[in-house]
Amino acid sequence: MTDIISTAPRIRQGHNSREVLMRYAFFLLVLVVFVTFAILRPTFVTPGNIHGMLMSASIAGLMFLGLTWLIAAGEIDVSFMSVAALSNMVVAGLVVDGAGWGVAVLGGLGAGVVFGLLNATLVAVLRLPALVITIATGALAASVAAAIGQGTSIALSHTGFVGDLLGLRVGVLPLIAVIVGALYAASWFVQERLVFGHYIYAMEQNRAAVVEAGVPVNRMLFLLFVLSGVVSSFAGVLLAANLSSGQPYLGTSYFLDGLTAVLLGGMALKLGKPNVIGTLTATIFLIGLLNGAALLGWTDSERQIVRGSLLLIGVGLVVFARTRRKA
Repeated sequence: MTDIISTAPRIRQGHNSREVLMRYAFFLLVLVVFVTFAILRPTFVTPGNIHGMLMSASIAGLMFLGLTWLIAAGEIDVSFMSVAALSNMVVAGLVVDGAGWGVAVLGGLGAGVVFGLLNATLVAVLRLPALVITIATGALAASVAAAIGQGTSIALSHTGFVGDLLGLRVGVLPLIAVIVGALYAASWFVQERLVFGHYIYAMEQNRAAVVEAGVPVNRMLFLLFVLSGVVSSFAGVLLAANLSSGQPYLGTSYFLDGLTAVLLGGMALKLGKPNVIGTLTATIFLIGLLNGAALLGWTDSERQIVRGSLLLIGVGLVVFARTRRKA
């Protein structure tokens, strides 16, 4: 009897050690991969390359923020990348037509608000399936984006104050990376420290119980879908200045990256629960991995295989973690 009691703490300690390892293994993986690239290709850690990766990761991370909370709540929004493309084309179209960048930015953000409200109304108010609705609204946004440029890109001769913003730095860091980092820090506080964030996690685990507890679930979903539209449109505005053009089909690459970042990031810290720190880390990991692969001479098709494989791994790990948690 004494032996059984004495071994119990050791069993718990071993279990806790494995949990800690699983929670932080993804961060270790990111470090190992980046160090490997730095050794194989020293240009990977040059200031110019780091600046470019942080710029790309900041814009992508902004686009994926709303998606993170929606998936954490047990919903989905597959229109986020098309809304970003539409916002990008609205900005470019207005600038080329002679509107100032201030008006163009408001127009681009307005497009995101419209589609966010549309998704929110159809899913949260009319209670239609989110996957079907956002596929439809995403197709609509993509079609409008293509129509603005008649199927082609729109080149911009100047990028206005948005380009000036992207050119600012804090030391070696792009200012936009600092801003997005602060936004993610605030989002982490909301998701992990406030009741609102706890309700988001609870909605995925047992929505019926949350409703019975008197939580305004539909109102929360409405807000989350609007948020997704707004942050996606912000990313589209920044892309217009970063690329010096409107690109109607830019959403294609962001679709896989967004889902991969959220699901793969769900294995960091929370073990199967999408969270903002995990998403940001996974976004940086994806950008760095693809950049390093390009420096090593990998073809585009090989990089696409890596993207698809990481998405499969992310889905598998999240499903496994959730099944294990409910068992």
